[in-house]
Amino acid sequence: MGLSKKTVRDIDVQGKRVLVRCDFNVPLEGGAITDDRRITEALPTIKYLIDHQAIVILASHLGRPKGVTPEFSLRPVAARLSELLGKNVPLLPDCVGPEVKGAVDAAKPGDVLLLENVRFHPEEEKNDPEFAKQLAAIAQIYVNDAFGTAHRAHASTEGVAHILPGVAGFLIEKEIQHLGQAVENPKRPFVAVMGGSKVRDKIALIDNLLPRVDRLLVGGGMVFTFYKAQGHAIGKSLLDADSLDYAKRLLDENPDKIVLPTDIVVADRLAEDVETKVVPIDGIADGMIGADIGPDSQHNFAEIIAQAGTVLWNGPMGVFEMKPFEAGTRAVAQALADGKAVSIVGGGDSAAAVEKFGVADKMSHVSTGGGASLEFLEGKELPGIAALQDR
Repeated sequence: MGLSKKTVRDIDVQGKRVLVRCDFNVPLEGGAITDDRRITEALPTIKYLIDHQAIVILASHLGRPKGVTPEFSLRPVAARLSELLGKNVPLLPDCVGPEVKGAVDAAKPGDVLLLENVRFHPEEEKNDPEFAKQLAAIAQIYVNDAFGTAHRAHASTEGVAHILPGVAGFLIEKEIQHLGQAVENPKRPFVAVMGGSKVRDKIALIDNLLPRVDRLLVGGGMVFTFYKAQGHAIGKSLLDADSLDYAKRLLDENPDKIVLPTDIVVADRLAEDVETKVVPIDGIADGMIGADIGPDSQHNFAEIIAQAGTVLWNGPMGVFEMKPFEAGTRAVAQALADGKAVSIVGGGDSAAAVEKFGVADKMSHVSTGGGASLEFLEGKELPGIAALQDR
């Protein structure tokens, strides 16, 4: 499944004012950017527009500010962009208004300007038509390259595309190609590895993927709901009681597809300094919490991954932020890094895990959008992409 939407390649941008919605929602500590991946992922689109002599106007949100909040200013992003592009990228004082219009009117082809945080205006998240009109007024073409917010219908991600001709940037194109290919036409065997805490958060994803995959490996906190559905005692482990019937039905209907861990790492509390113990799935004592998949399961999962043609990973195998419970998630990350499969990592915690274990560059694709990749893989239409022009 390719992208059925036009991209920047399909239009003439020379001398035109192009408004590009990026996802520069980078993590900051004390005003410094701790991970600039979201900025570097946007560079191919920005450089293409510079090379083709467009006037490039970049827009993004950062954090969840309530009105104008200085610590959510995009100033550090402007500084990093200037370094990466080797040219000055000024940060404008706002994203709409006369000062912004003046700066854009004075800009020359090949210039890059960064608008201040669009979420300083509450109208952005309300997708207010007047605010979208003001944003659109400074440009002639709209490019959406913010995959991380494509599942939100906001003024700068969706509203503007109803006013200006809208096309996709290269990052959105890449995301849709990788994620779409994985789901629609995967190299087989197709294995999905699913983790995370609650079954209910993954129901739509499981329902969309289960008919398509050859195996579904389940780890993380959600596994205890499956064990409970099988009649096992789970101690103080996480239980999503509302999803018990669903879990039981899945296991009954797909006995050969769904692979559960055979052993579990347990402790009496979740902390860095706990004593852990490996137990079989029928050996979780009262008062114990399951917090990772055990060594046998790690080995089993790694073997299945090694033989796969495509692996889609969404959600960690345990509480990987803590050393005693990181081995299961690390084992899956390592198996993906060592394997020959097309490896697609679906945003959020799984992306954080491959970064933490130093194997992100060994993955075929690490999605930049947690919520967006999840909704796309669930088969939902993303409003920020739907609003763009069809080919």
